[in-house]
Amino acid sequence: MSSNPSDQGARGGGLPAATPFAGLTPDAVLDAAEALGLSPDGRLFALNSYENRVYRVGRTDQAPVVLKFYRAGRWSDAQILEEHGFAQELAAADLPVAAPLTLQGNTLHHHAPRARLAAFPLCPGTAPELDAPGARELLGRTLARIHAVGARRRFLHRPTLERSVPAALARERLLDSPLLPEHMRPAYAQVSQNLLAGIELAFDGTGPLELIRLHGDCHLGNILWQATGPLFVDLDDCMNGPRMQDLWMFLSGSAREQQRQWLDIMDGYAQFGTLPFAELRLIEALRATRMLHHAAWIAERWADPAFPRAFPWAGEARFWEGYVGDLRAQCEQLEDPPLLRMLAMRDGSGP
Repeated sequence: MSSNPSDQGARGGGLPAATPFAGLTPDAVLDAAEALGLSPDGRLFALNSYENRVYRVGRTDQAPVVLKFYRAGRWSDAQILEEHGFAQELAAADLPVAAPLTLQGNTLHHHAPRARLAAFPLCPGTAPELDAPGARELLGRTLARIHAVGARRRFLHRPTLERSVPAALARERLLDSPLLPEHMRPAYAQVSQNLLAGIELAFDGTGPLELIRLHGDCHLGNILWQATGPLFVDLDDCMNGPRMQDLWMFLSGSAREQQRQWLDIMDGYAQFGTLPFAELRLIEALRATRMLHHAAWIAERWADPAFPRAFPWAGEARFWEGYVGDLRAQCEQLEDPPLLRMLAMRDGSGP
């Protein structure tokens, strides 16, 4: 992904970027809800979120809503509004996506002095169980429909997933972080450089890619399962990129297990879209990118008190020793992607 321009106006008042939610007390959340005309009844429940802050807010006369407060300096207003517009476009196409509410003529709101927020409907649902009969096929069908809408145009302000660029940026951030133990820096520097080379080779092997608007962070934690199927939430990381970015995170386990999962997803996806076989080369490259990004993200946010509480093991040297070992193993996966090999054997063709 390309780097994100900050919205300096959202920071205001000199609040340190490391603790952007220090002033977001329960009273402040309820004041913001009142200012939007939501008639809060005082019931407030914090929902699971690290990058932003998200709350369920009870209302005196209507169903509860969800308020999302954006982390200062991460996205510009233009980028957030593109997120909102994409979600609303998907919802207008009868796709199951949690889209922001339009209140007082807008979806993005500024609450003095620093907060930017949006309101969303409270959507019911349970955790997905993709091993249930037909679940993966339904997931694939829905994602193909989302991608058909996403292909209509490109984002102008949101990031674009460009080959090894996001992985290289993550590598630089972690090497600059004091959280990475000094004795692990040479090993991390070498193995991460090897991963960058492998990611580049994977993109070389796919040929020209069509980049479309994507959910961008499409994993089970961002899906609620309803009686009618999946409901997609939290488009905070939506981007331009290859379709595979929204698909690979649903694959796990052995190569044989991933093959079964992939074929089930594609049974549904093929009903509304097509995916070039060459994009299978990107699965392990995108997995490597996420591995590099996740560790750098924790290190970059470490001064936010929520992160040491959520990821206490990141402060221990043994975690980083194991992490470098995982990166070495991922280098091997990049050299010989197991799912690609198994599917090529199944089809009787080379990758």
